Amino acid sequence: MGFHVGDKVIHCTFGLGEITQIEKKTINGHLTKCYVVKINDMTVWVPIDDPLQNSLRLPTPPAEFMKVLPILTSPTITLQEDRLERRHQLLEQLRDGQLTSICRVIRDLTNFQRNSKLNDQEKTILERATRSLLAEWTLSLGIPPNQAHHAMEAMLQV
Repeated sequence: MGFHVGDKVIHCTFGLGEITQIEKKTINGHLTKCYVVKINDMTVWVPIDDPLQNSLRLPTPPAEFMKVLPILTSPTITLQEDRLERRHQLLEQLRDGQLTSICRVIRDLTNFQRNSKLNDQEKTILERATRSLLAEWTLSLGIPPNQAHHAMEAMLQV
């Protein structure tokens, strides 16, 4: 998929950003054409022509976004007992960067947190997933961040 300067994109790891330019950068000794993506206070270079790179996607359109939100209120999946296996399970779910995966991780970690204390890595995963969801929610539905946060919290209470 070809993106353009000024496009809002979702990075599978870092969330909502904007393509600020397209430039050539030396990666592994090869001059590579890259999207330069500004995400908050960070800049990420994403190779354009690498077929294995699908780390960017367009934000979810409003109608599709509304279809995904019920995941937050759907039955949870039991997370692994072992903390290392649980971390791997969560990171594997988030690897594709899709909105459905982000919602499932938030739902499952929030439920897990009701009965167990989250370790630092799990807290970081939940915070990153929540930031990503709320940024896309705000952009896709055009609502203020606090309203999106309140709606998410209400859905997770069910």
